Amino acid sequence: MSSPTPSVFLHPSGSPRLAFASRKNQTLVKPRVSFLTNVKRRLPVVLSMTATEEGAVKSVLPGNGISIMVNGCTGKMGKAVIKAADSAGVNIVPTSFGSASEAGQTVEVCGKEITVHGPTERQEVLSSVFEKHPELIVVDYTIPTAVNDNAELYSKVDVPFVMGTTGGDRGKLYEAVEKARIYAVISPQMGKQVVAFLAAMEIMAEQFPGAFSGYSLEVMESHQASKLDASGTAKAVISCFQELGVSYDMDQIQLIRDPKEQVEMVGVPEEHVSGHAFHLYHLTSPDETVSFEFQHNVCGRSIYAEGTVDAVLFLAKKIRLKADQRIYNMIDVLREGNMR
Repeated sequence: MSSPTPSVFLHPSGSPRLAFASRKNQTLVKPRVSFLTNVKRRLPVVLSMTATEEGAVKSVLPGNGISIMVNGCTGKMGKAVIKAADSAGVNIVPTSFGSASEAGQTVEVCGKEITVHGPTERQEVLSSVFEKHPELIVVDYTIPTAVNDNAELYSKVDVPFVMGTTGGDRGKLYEAVEKARIYAVISPQMGKQVVAFLAAMEIMAEQFPGAFSGYSLEVMESHQASKLDASGTAKAVISCFQELGVSYDMDQIQLIRDPKEQVEMVGVPEEHVSGHAFHLYHLTSPDETVSFEFQHNVCGRSIYAEGTVDAVLFLAKKIRLKADQRIYNMIDVLREGNMR
């Protein structure tokens, strides 16, 4: 009998198959990408709520004075957030930031006309909007190369923000925001159910380090062609596997961006080629007799848009309670237990 091949297939025999490239001479990358950052883990249980907290919860219910400015409103994710926020009764500021080529454009979403401003006038425009809407929260779904400049601007103006854009220099991002001591939610993943899976991975990595020592790992992630960088979610999961004893380099992630491959080999429904996130993590024992597979597939953007609105409401509550001015993440949002 021949030994089993190390290739991994997304479909049963007889269906179109996507074989992963063989991984050899893998090295461990440190430090690991932490989804929970430096927050200590605790059981997500709320035992009681003070009158002040209860009032804050009620005060941040949709339609209660919260305004959001969505930067990147010309993109599909930005538009999805605007639609979700509008459905939740959150006020949408008719102003957004975009690229130099988008400056001066007007985008209509949910019957609202939003003016796009270019890079040269950002600080003046943001300061003016923040003065007019003192309970403003900025939502960022721009591009990876704009992450750091945008975060520095938000920090300079002292405006709270939710960063949904992945990429950029994450170390500098956290450093700049922590130094500014402003309210922010920064997360590589806004989908609440996926976040729960990531949290479980982090807990497993913390409590059972080395459990998969010697195992090989193969990772595939498929996203719409417009996503330029490797998934932040995939990097966070891989970091957990590294702590569990698996050697793997981040640049070994198999990125699928070709629409034809996505439909024929990955199995992405054709109608969701322009907006999806399919992830597969396959572990194989040293003797190839044991394998584990973790998979999460998302079609569309609603899961991220709804999670983003929850993050906005969470941040608004923290601000009204005068809680610590610091960086929060989606784990904090999940623990709060006030999601719609």
